Amino acid sequence: MGKSYKEITNELQDFIVNQKIFFVATATATSRINLSPKGLDTLRIISPKKILWLNLTGSGNETAAHLTTDGRITLMFCSFEGKPLILRLYGKGRVIHPWEEQWGEFIILFPAFPGARQIIQVDVDLVTTSCGFGVPLFEFKGNRDNLIQWTRKKGENGIRTYWKEKNAKSIDGIPTPFFDDSFLVPKRKEEATSHES
Repeated sequence: MGKSYKEITNELQDFIVNQKIFFVATATATSRINLSPKGLDTLRIISPKKILWLNLTGSGNETAAHLTTDGRITLMFCSFEGKPLILRLYGKGRVIHPWEEQWGEFIILFPAFPGARQIIQVDVDLVTTSCGFGVPLFEFKGNRDNLIQWTRKKGENGIRTYWKEKNAKSIDGIPTPFFDDSFLVPKRKEEATSHES
């Protein structure tokens, strides 16, 4: 029943964009395996072999730490409604930071979520599907807004401080160097322009 593909077909793309939740798994050769559920409107299919995922602020930063060290990443989608199907995207991921040139090119593809800290680019090298017959049926009732409200309440300075305190290392002590002191200093381009004028 399982099938393998070299890229995301049109049919599989339709399946992906209709899912309300997906799962991200990463690890290094010696770390714990991290597996996280993701929701909201944070995923974009750029091409049959390229995915972008907007990484919002969370209690940890395992994915970014692992990708800096290893690069391997798997995304899984499974249908909780309608026809059963499990789809996995395997590939190499890299982290795009707000100060990098590509950030400006990609961030406009997503809603203006507060607390957006990174964009994860995934270069897909294998796509697999399986039956999903054992996945239970669930009814989607809506997205939670807890993360958005929490981020807005903290404010930009509060979020940057939170990044430094909570997101600087993985649970195994792997550093995420993009949240060192140097990141807390630069302002956004529009902020710098307004202060100079």
